[in-house]
Amino acid sequence: MNSSTKYIGQSRRAAWCAAWLLLASALLAVCGASVGSTGFDSVLRMHGDPVAWQIVWDIRLPRTAGAWLAGALLGLSGAVAQGLFRNPLADPYLLGSASGAALGGAVAMALFGVSPVAAQWMARIGITGMAFLGAAGAVLLTLLLAKGVQHTLRLLLAGVIVGVVLGALRDLVELASPDILQAMQAFTLGSTAFVGWAACLLMAVAWAMCSVVAWMLARALDGLTLGEATAASLGLPLMPMRVGLVAAMALATGTAVAQTGLIAFVGLAAPHLVRSIVRVTHERHIVLSSLMGAVLLMAADILARWLLAPQELPVGVLTAALGGTYLLWLMHRRTSQGGAL
Repeated sequence: MNSSTKYIGQSRRAAWCAAWLLLASALLAVCGASVGSTGFDSVLRMHGDPVAWQIVWDIRLPRTAGAWLAGALLGLSGAVAQGLFRNPLADPYLLGSASGAALGGAVAMALFGVSPVAAQWMARIGITGMAFLGAAGAVLLTLLLAKGVQHTLRLLLAGVIVGVVLGALRDLVELASPDILQAMQAFTLGSTAFVGWAACLLMAVAWAMCSVVAWMLARALDGLTLGEATAASLGLPLMPMRVGLVAAMALATGTAVAQTGLIAFVGLAAPHLVRSIVRVTHERHIVLSSLMGAVLLMAADILARWLLAPQELPVGVLTAALGGTYLLWLMHRRTSQGGAL
């Protein structure tokens, strides 16, 4: 099989993968609109019953759409992180950006007197902006401590250290402002319960911006897979491209964390699942990872609402349990085959 035939085959497989992920998103959206204390009955009666309309339109649909968008942001961020740092274990959490975003959210709540359940536009923009600054600062601090991305172990250790330090600072902010403790508990467990249409619009704008930037700079990720010297010899302006990719990763992580809290393993597992299905260039890989992350979080959110109905699990707890189990299985399989992640 020559290279052109192989490329066409991979492109076709990537297109089919995207189509299946979009179809799964549509089916899960229907399920998301149907899961609740009143079940599918509210969907059937929504056109003639104002209460049913409010349940579906104002509660279930924005929550389902918010889960899709937050998952898409985390999947995109995970794909960029793994490509940028050339490490399949890299994700927004390991590199400290999620801890930075959480710190920014806590500071915003303490300063502005708002919580993730607030619906005011200024409150939403304030939390998201502070979370973005926190995520960007955390990533830059990790890079500074690691002295670049050449040493994988140093990078991961720096990310862990930054995450621990920023987590401690977040705890100090909570102790200084005890009125935000309840809001921060929901924030750290991860939940889509309070996502409204305003938050969905903010996440959609951030996702569109980050997708465009990451797609335009994906050539840098392809070059970096060949090594620093090779990427530089191709004439790629690596420094400005890295800055753009770090900004996209920080904005994606900060926006998702600001609206839904800390949701584990989506950004790490989505790129792995895509690679297990199809191997493509980063232009397609970023898009597919984003769609995969959206499907994963939407499915987890529906499962979190359904398992203990009428009560519900925090979706971040469920993704941590399922994602951790998947990664343990993946590590066991790769180890038994004599390979690496």
